Amino acid sequence: MKILIVEDIADDRRLLRYNLEHHGCDVVIEAADGEDAVRKFMANRDRIQLLLFDIIMPKKNGKKAYEEIKKITPDIKVIFTSGYAPELVRQKASLENDAPLIYKPMSPMKLLQKVRSVLDGSGS
Repeated sequence: MKILIVEDIADDRRLLRYNLEHHGCDVVIEAADGEDAVRKFMANRDRIQLLLFDIIMPKKNGKKAYEEIKKITPDIKVIFTSGYAPELVRQKASLENDAPLIYKPMSPMKLLQKVRSVLDGSGS
């Protein structure tokens, strides 16, 4: 599976990439912010199956970048991540209650379970 990771903290981005690639993802593309994510998605859209987006980032937040990408590829799957408190995330990002969201720090197993669940369409 091909995943686009968007995370503004480089160490977090590298850790996410390592965990995903170590557990079977054959290509992981990294982006540092929402604007970079849209550019990298456009360059690789035929290969990307899942977006793993930090929700609160500088320049363009994860939700806005996802909405832009969704106009191009309506059936793209997404998981949002955040290190902020749940109430703050939903308020600051205007995130719907059923949006797939996982909180940092997360274990590799929890991340992989969420990825599998979203790709299979069995959970948010």
